[in-house]
Amino acid sequence: MHTPYIVTISSEKGGVGKTTLATNLAIYLKALHEDLPVTLFSFDNHFSVDRMFRIGKGKPRGDVSGLFRGTLPEALAETGEYGVQFIASSEHLHQLRRDIDDPALLARTLAASELGGIVIIDTRPDLDIFTQNALYTADRVIVPVKDAPSLENCRHIYEFFDDHKLSRRPLRVLPCLVDARIHFDGPFRDPYQLLKAYAINRGYRCLEGYIAKSPKVESLNTNPEGKIYPVLTHGRHTDVHVQLAHIARQVYLDTLEQDRRRLDEIRLGQSREEEHRQSAFLDRRAALAPGCLVCARPLVSGERVEAAGYFAQCSDQRIAGFIEEECFAGLAFRHFYGAKRTVEPGDPLWDLFRESAQRSYFVLRRAPHTRNFYQQQISFYRFDEEGLEVSHKTIELQEFERRLLGKERSDIFPLLERTLFGADGKLTDAFLLVRKVSVDLPEEILFDEHYTRFTAILAKISTQLR
Repeated sequence: MHTPYIVTISSEKGGVGKTTLATNLAIYLKALHEDLPVTLFSFDNHFSVDRMFRIGKGKPRGDVSGLFRGTLPEALAETGEYGVQFIASSEHLHQLRRDIDDPALLARTLAASELGGIVIIDTRPDLDIFTQNALYTADRVIVPVKDAPSLENCRHIYEFFDDHKLSRRPLRVLPCLVDARIHFDGPFRDPYQLLKAYAINRGYRCLEGYIAKSPKVESLNTNPEGKIYPVLTHGRHTDVHVQLAHIARQVYLDTLEQDRRRLDEIRLGQSREEEHRQSAFLDRRAALAPGCLVCARPLVSGERVEAAGYFAQCSDQRIAGFIEEECFAGLAFRHFYGAKRTVEPGDPLWDLFRESAQRSYFVLRRAPHTRNFYQQQISFYRFDEEGLEVSHKTIELQEFERRLLGKERSDIFPLLERTLFGADGKLTDAFLLVRKVSVDLPEEILFDEHYTRFTAILAKISTQLR
């Protein structure tokens, strides 16, 4: 797999030449090395990338929003003008904003792809979640600045890198749209030298050179055909042509000098995370009780977990294990729902309970303020999926105490004995949290994403039950 070199063009200020730089850089890189794969996409919705590179009027294979839904870029990219691959822009990308809060989402998608060469990402004039994703995955970030306000905005990009513990080495400031007609008295003779001095004074590193303001280049965006023409073909006699060629050469040389790419770091991090998740899963499974917490029928052996209806764990983490569906439902009906008859699978009441259990967490605990063993009460709670209490029932333990202590113990006794009774035979302050699990894959509850959710709900319920 050839890891691509990611170049992100970013600035919070609009009108600094981001898209002009991104699109022309792609073309100049391709001209510099014809066999070099160059891929370009934009998170802005002005469709400049599409207007410059689309061949004909065919329907796009997809658009950039697919990258945030896990679609690999090679399934979205199409070959455009000048041999540059591009991914179509999206006017609806903003609709995903409320669903994304992870700045590494794009990096994971690109890390799983087979793209090579250089990938150029054009961003919006906003440090939104899409720009953050583009920054997080970059080997080189070029920040175009044209004046003091746009240079001042650079600090937000640097703060993003610091907040996410990323090295600042990829960041480079590039003065753009510099008006060469303006001259100053003193040590800084023109806007380029002044902006570069300001950047260095703030601790920012700059690319060599700048991009000049050019009426000729600006005119390439407006014509009767509705296309956008590149500087390489329509502005060869401008200073910008030489400047862009110089910038492209710097970027290309960077790709040759940098052996370790950002996506390599992402892949290594993913591999380590997967190892950690697998290790944590195996530790959780090894700590499980081998049998059903009610009837003790073997459920966990080696790498195999038999079909089970529920997962249960004590709030003090003394014990965790599975409970067969018939065992838990039977206890709930007999002791807490006051069933006057035997309820078995296929019964409408059974189906109703099973359906509600899919959206519930159950808690079994000593009722508050009942510390005398012979006056104990057991409380049974049902919480919704957000950990909010739905119902609460309490039964007297005393009414079947003789059976608990005698030869004919109640069928709830094994569960209480294993989870809620301490070494002294008294109920502890811990509670048992019970959750319905997949019959086909009960151990799924032990996977990181599910177990994290389970423990978060356990903590939330624990706070409410104090």
